[in-house]
Amino acid sequence: MLVIDEWLIFSLSDDDIKFLYELFEMRYGRASTIFVSQYKTEDWHSRLGGSLHADAIMDRIVHNSITIESGNTNMRERTHKR
Repeated sequence: MLVIDEWLIFSLSDDDIKFLYELFEMRYGRASTIFVSQYKTEDWHSRLGGSLHADAIMDRIVHNSITIESGNTNMRERTHKR
């Protein structure tokens, strides 16, 4: 299992996008991946550059996926002990 926290919080270079494509291609259908992101899934394509590579990456992410949305709650703020 691979957990990617803060998914797409930073801009990605072409090399980053190529690496992600190769990583997800290797893992597709073989291993689980959890994405934790502040962005909605429908915004990921544009955050990945909106190219054919973004299409290919998103294709591997969204097929056979389960989406759990936690809403707008800031869990760090909510669980912080004062």
